[in-house]
Amino acid sequence: MKIGVVVHGPHIVDSGYAAKLIELLRKYGHVNARLGGTMGRTAVYDAHLEDTIDISEKRLPSESVDLFAEEGHDLVVLMNYGKSRITGHGFGYKVFQRSEKKPPMVQIERPGEPDGSVVPWRREALPFAEKLAEELGLELVDPDEICREIFHGEPCKEQEPDSREYRRLVGVSENENIFVNGIVVGTSTSDDVTLVAENGIITDIIGGRIKKHGVEKLGRVNLRDAVVKTGLLRRSDVKPRKVKLRENNKVRYTVSFLNHAAEDIYSLHDADLVVTVGDDTTLVAADILYRFDVPIIGITDGDIDRVVRNGFKCSGSIIIEFEGGWDDIVGERIHRELFRGSDTIEVEDLETFKKDLLQIIDNIGAEYTVRYT
Repeated sequence: MKIGVVVHGPHIVDSGYAAKLIELLRKYGHVNARLGGTMGRTAVYDAHLEDTIDISEKRLPSESVDLFAEEGHDLVVLMNYGKSRITGHGFGYKVFQRSEKKPPMVQIERPGEPDGSVVPWRREALPFAEKLAEELGLELVDPDEICREIFHGEPCKEQEPDSREYRRLVGVSENENIFVNGIVVGTSTSDDVTLVAENGIITDIIGGRIKKHGVEKLGRVNLRDAVVKTGLLRRSDVKPRKVKLRENNKVRYTVSFLNHAAEDIYSLHDADLVVTVGDDTTLVAADILYRFDVPIIGITDGDIDRVVRNGFKCSGSIIIEFEGGWDDIVGERIHRELFRGSDTIEVEDLETFKKDLLQIIDNIGAEYTVRYT
């Protein structure tokens, strides 16, 4: 049997279960594994699994599922370790519904927990799911039960009672960050949260508190297809792994600009320096780029939402903090005057670049503090 494995999220990797489950599946046939989603890529590097789990392309989990189907795999196994049972099951439902090919798919959810489960998302996958559930000592869960669990007995579809677009979130706890396409748009105030959008703009969070600045950064969005997460992007306490060291004594250096786009950081691993705008973007970018020995200059305003448990920064990084609301203004000026509207430039001397950047900031006249790493 040809088995495609979609590994989602950092916790299934950090826990050690991704490697263990891939090895177990090899008893049943030829296994190919690739990452679905983005945040798990750092975990794959830290676990030395980049030769086992393909992280070469950025794909949604449903896109990885469909690619395995197109490549002729007999079965797809989705591995996930959600922060709760209901969150994990809701995620699996979303992945299967968004898949265009809808191949036989088995989900392994929270394998290290008492409520861990195996879900056959198509009837053809049931015999294999039964084998896995027995071997792993996990509960076999029927998809129909999941529909009742996450939609309170409603049919397996989200309702749109009027012209506005709604998206109910599952598995949310009180006081958690709500991410839409990698940007924090609000905070939950209950465990029953629904996002509301009008004309593609999020206008309300039922059961939550909206973050206006985050919604402005996000702009228009297709709420039904957006990637929505809650809580911390990475929950584990880990020892980061350095996977590459930068060359010294270069003739020219590559400097990149990153503005509120935390999910696109991995493409910058070859940069010599990255200028980041926004507190959470700076936090996540610094943490990821630490693995590649890439320092950052973070333009922040103290509006941090703490999206990872621990954040690492490469030596040589600089954090420049302004009063609230100034990070976007300063970032836009730096992008226009120093980068000339481009997202990547080459410079002959990094120290001269830093001095030019600070000069632009001084010319703006806003008060700021600087922290060096």
